Amino acid sequence: MTQRIALVTGGSRGLGKNAALKLAAKGTDILLTYHSNRQAALDVVAEIEKKGVKAAALALNVGDSTTFDAFASEVAQVLAQKWGRTTFDYLLNNAGIGLNAPFAETSEAQFDELMNIQFKGPFFLTQRLLPFLQDGGRILNVSSGLARFALPGYAAYAAMKGAMEVLTRYQAKELGGRGISVNIIAPGAIETDFGGGEVRDNAEVNRHIAAQTALGRVGLPDDIATPSPPCSAMSWRG
Repeated sequence: MTQRIALVTGGSRGLGKNAALKLAAKGTDILLTYHSNRQAALDVVAEIEKKGVKAAALALNVGDSTTFDAFASEVAQVLAQKWGRTTFDYLLNNAGIGLNAPFAETSEAQFDELMNIQFKGPFFLTQRLLPFLQDGGRILNVSSGLARFALPGYAAYAAMKGAMEVLTRYQAKELGGRGISVNIIAPGAIETDFGGGEVRDNAEVNRHIAAQTALGRVGLPDDIATPSPPCSAMSWRG
């Protein structure tokens, strides 16, 4: 069987890193992207390679769609050089940023940045990478629990995530002819460095969220990396 390859955006930290490591532990090769911290990405690559699989890292600004053609060329080059292939099998659209700003105070610049990274970016990046995604492959998008309940300060962020959920349904419908399944996960508050690490590092925020959950704690990266199939980066068939 051909070795499976997963492309994980935002794979140098947070949920993306955790997902990449979990996939690698299951024997999947990893092509991860990072925004600016090349050393952090290389450290993840080294950690993955210790698990006996191949890995590579490429720089990517998900918020700048004008770079996607060049990025796609780099993907093609790495696939050919490292794997002797023209396609990969799984795409995890994980890269993103947060924004906590009241609706009345959200600026157009903040809105546009969020739109570019959280919706426009995944839309056109996935479109550009379709020629490299193997028939029968998997796409996993990332939403948020904030698309299901209202928390003041997250109107713009939650709206983008809601848009991703609608997009996911359309992608699944339109790509099904190629045997490509498209799913989405919607995590709640997780202990990562997302949003400056507030949930992880701010004890007051952590306690407040934990008090509202059934488990009495905030979410951990492993809670997201190993959910039940089919909506899981870890459940892709290998």
